[in-house]
Amino acid sequence: MSQFQHPEMCETSFLLSENLCNFLYPELPTLVQGLSWVLLYSTRRHGFSLRTLYRRSTFCPGPCLLVARDAEGTILGGLLEAPLQPSTRKRYQGTNNTFVFTNVSGKPDIFRPTGANRYFILCMNDSLAIGGGGHFALYLDEDLLNGSSATSETFGNSCLAQTEDFVVTDVEFVLQLWGFAQTSRYSSHPYREPQEALGISSVFA
Repeated sequence: MSQFQHPEMCETSFLLSENLCNFLYPELPTLVQGLSWVLLYSTRRHGFSLRTLYRRSTFCPGPCLLVARDAEGTILGGLLEAPLQPSTRKRYQGTNNTFVFTNVSGKPDIFRPTGANRYFILCMNDSLAIGGGGHFALYLDEDLLNGSSATSETFGNSCLAQTEDFVVTDVEFVLQLWGFAQTSRYSSHPYREPQEALGISSVFA
């Protein structure tokens, strides 16, 4: 168990265990440490749609945690910079704060930028990818039903999933996008939709 204790989540995650949260918390940018974890998007609630994920990422500008599960039960994902802005041409976004993670080995591992390139986040209308240079560290298609992972020059990572290519379903794959917001705004009532929650965007304005 990590010595770090992350703030309470505004609701229960189907993917993030207490140990994984405690592993990830000290790896987050200082900007968001101490803030509550707010669920912005989940396929269980919002359906399998990259377009919806992009739209809901605008509710909480700033660092966001993308978490996925493959058909074998591996948890993987990365830290992104929201809002995610899709483009029709290949144009990378993100900063050196971006990282990818996985528990494919049975324990959490994190991969940070190597400095080889700045291919952090690629948001296209038909796909979302993290990392680049040779291969994507994590790739998801527009329906969030197919993914892939391989070694990228950006992070020097190993494959984040059990297999490089994986097919996902609404039962075997759950995708969540977590944002971070002031704890006091959520401590006295259940989480509500971000647009109703006293203006999350002001936290990072």
